[in-house]
Amino acid sequence: MAAAARFLLRTAGSSKASITNVNSGLHSKFGATLLRASPSCHPLAKTQKRHAAHFTFQPEPVQTKYGPTQKMNLFQSVTSALDNTLASDPTAVIFGEDVAFGGVFRCTVGLRDKYGKDRVFNTPLCEQGIVGFGIGVAVAGATAIAEIQFADYIYPAFDQIVNEAAKYRYRSGNLFDCGNLTIRAPWGCVGHGSLYHSQSPEAFFAHCPGIKVVVPRGPVQAKGLLLSCIADQNPCIFFEPKILYRAAVDQVPVESYQIPLSEAEVLQEGSDVTLVAWGTQVHVIKEVAAMAQEKLGVSCEIIDLQTILPWDSETVCKSVVKTGRLLVSHEAPVTGGFAAEVSSTVQEECFLNLEAPIARVSDDQLLKCRITWSSEAQCRH
Repeated sequence: MAAAARFLLRTAGSSKASITNVNSGLHSKFGATLLRASPSCHPLAKTQKRHAAHFTFQPEPVQTKYGPTQKMNLFQSVTSALDNTLASDPTAVIFGEDVAFGGVFRCTVGLRDKYGKDRVFNTPLCEQGIVGFGIGVAVAGATAIAEIQFADYIYPAFDQIVNEAAKYRYRSGNLFDCGNLTIRAPWGCVGHGSLYHSQSPEAFFAHCPGIKVVVPRGPVQAKGLLLSCIADQNPCIFFEPKILYRAAVDQVPVESYQIPLSEAEVLQEGSDVTLVAWGTQVHVIKEVAAMAQEKLGVSCEIIDLQTILPWDSETVCKSVVKTGRLLVSHEAPVTGGFAAEVSSTVQEECFLNLEAPIARVSDDQLLKCRITWSSEAQCRH
């Protein structure tokens, strides 16, 4: 959040002031400058208190268009979506490590008792096998919902996802497909997950045609987007921000509903700069936008991308044409992150409308600096 705020501070003096000098087109130097400027990077900041969250979740306005609602946190909204699916689709099965017991985050709690061990069952500790089995189930015509216990451990299944699931329809000339496969995985930082439980690997899969990649920002979106993934006729990867499982609470429709994939949502209209994020980082840039408006008089347009692949470039470009400036923020490392794809597309489509260089802010830079790194030299790296 501090990094994004410092970007906006470059506009000090006027909300319409030129910010063409931001990072001088070099994102790595921009990031390094931000880290050097952060007080938490100082070697004397060893007594800084650790916090599980670096933002405050603000509930969504209650929506009644989908029927009666119930107070749910994010993991309960996922459970509700899975419950709706199992109830309406007799071919649907849920499988993964510990899902029969409710899973480590309790997303499948009670489902085995309700629907039986043949529809909700545990698998061996083998991610490649989980996805491979899911491909077979989907090709046979059933609805397969696979859980990878943490997104960090999805890599052993990378070959099955990229070389098998994504290409099955194409290589068979549309005779066969595994479009009924949905892969769920807890995703992103959580404040105490360390290096093997805090990764955001969406960009790895965004390079591969044939699959869809989705990241929700809260309980309402989690249920609607997950149900859309399950209904979609393409294999989908659904990343669930683990820090929001209990921190995010909304009034969520009880009945089944769908939120369209590949449609970004404009959460706040603005005129001076476009802020784009997805998942947890949406809540960070919402706070940044409030700070910018209060302290600088800068009007920010906020966009939640929601679907990473295929992403809604039209909505983003339309916003940038209006504001002339773009900042994209995500949790994953800045190098090769999906913000680079957004930046490149906007650069090509909106070059004559840009008033300043596009900025990318990788929140993991500051998080690592605050929580893990201890020396100023490391913070500057």
